[in-house]
Amino acid sequence: QVQLVESGGGSAQAGGSLRLSCLASGYTYSSGCVGWFRQAPGKEREWVAAIYRGGSPDYTDSVKGRFTISRDDSENTLYLQMNSLQPEDTAMYFCAAQCRGRCYSDSWCYNYWGQGTQVTVSS
Repeated sequence: QVQLVESGGGSAQAGGSLRLSCLASGYTYSSGCVGWFRQAPGKEREWVAAIYRGGSPDYTDSVKGRFTISRDDSENTLYLQMNSLQPEDTAMYFCAAQCRGRCYSDSWCYNYWGQGTQVTVSS
């Protein structure tokens, strides 16, 4: 059984930083596609970042230069380092794994999801 468990969410001031983690069990990240999404209240789930197989990380425009996605294969853990946080980054953040193709910016593309971790940024 595959489980993805996020941690590291919380509250931060604008300009601050948080690091999210996503530990996988029953699944190995190393050869697959992984991503982070977020969903604010009343809004649709939005793609944030992804690593497609062995390729370079990709980011949605609003987080480029501020967020960094990385993967520690020895720990089977996915990370999202978030710097220069802004109030508009406030959302529930979800990790996702195993894409069905090169569609990593679409939520329907992923087979496995974590339960989410809340990030709240105050001004």
